[in-house]
Amino acid sequence: MIKIAVIGPGAMGCLFAARFARAGHRACLVDYKPNRADILSKGAITVEDDSGTFTERIPVSTQLPQGMDLVLVLTKAYSTASLRLPGEVPVLTLQNGLGNVETLCSMIGSARVIAGVTSEAVTLLEPGRVRHTASGRSAFGAWTSCPSDLAYKVFRDAGFDVMLTDTPGQVIWEKAAISAGINPLTALLDVPNGRLLDSTEVRQLLRDLVLEATKVAATEGYRFQQSLVEAAEELCHQTRSNISSMLQDVRNRRKTEIRAISGEIMRRARAASLPTPRTRVVYQLVRGLENR
Repeated sequence: MIKIAVIGPGAMGCLFAARFARAGHRACLVDYKPNRADILSKGAITVEDDSGTFTERIPVSTQLPQGMDLVLVLTKAYSTASLRLPGEVPVLTLQNGLGNVETLCSMIGSARVIAGVTSEAVTLLEPGRVRHTASGRSAFGAWTSCPSDLAYKVFRDAGFDVMLTDTPGQVIWEKAAISAGINPLTALLDVPNGRLLDSTEVRQLLRDLVLEATKVAATEGYRFQQSLVEAAEELCHQTRSNISSMLQDVRNRRKTEIRAISGEIMRRARAASLPTPRTRVVYQLVRGLENR
């Protein structure tokens, strides 16, 4: 039995914690908001999918328990710097956006960090209750030298499609570039992913945003074997009815991760003297939605 602390009881955190526990591992949720933690601790985590519904009783704490074998970070990117993490336990981040890994490395050292992405699609229905709308793949690996085998085993035991990678920075940039097109546009237009393909003008803007991000990634030495523009369009097709995390945040009047996606792409573009005009416009518009 492996002991896993999942930091962040949002849609993704509830899904992973429940599936880990269902597989026989000792999972717990960490929520730094006492009121929400109290609500979650009095009930069970419920996961709905096309095959049915299951529930798991998951311990919830406002502090990271001692004696963990693995810590999984699934908080919003803007919360990363405020986390309280042990220096001796492997920490896996599957957060959205860019910059999370660098922040974690500065906090606990790169030798303790495992990094990657997940494409599981999950919607938070209410605290502790989620809808697993589409299965995806999780890919991660050591940022420098942290062993990843334990994390891989936990995900495999829980039935997730998972792969180890020697280039976690590559998969993080790949997802960030695709997210830079899909997430802001769905949030601004208030539509599910697939609707971005229905309009010629919107589809072209999606392509332009992904292309801008890809050019910024190239300034950091990243090259992609597949066209990320085509990958973004295929993802919209595969997850046609999915509501992006950014649109979920906008609808619930929560702070979005636009800074860690479009904002971070803009920051890195400026450092490379590379213009990103479309990224700047959607960044400004989503920030405007946040400030309504």
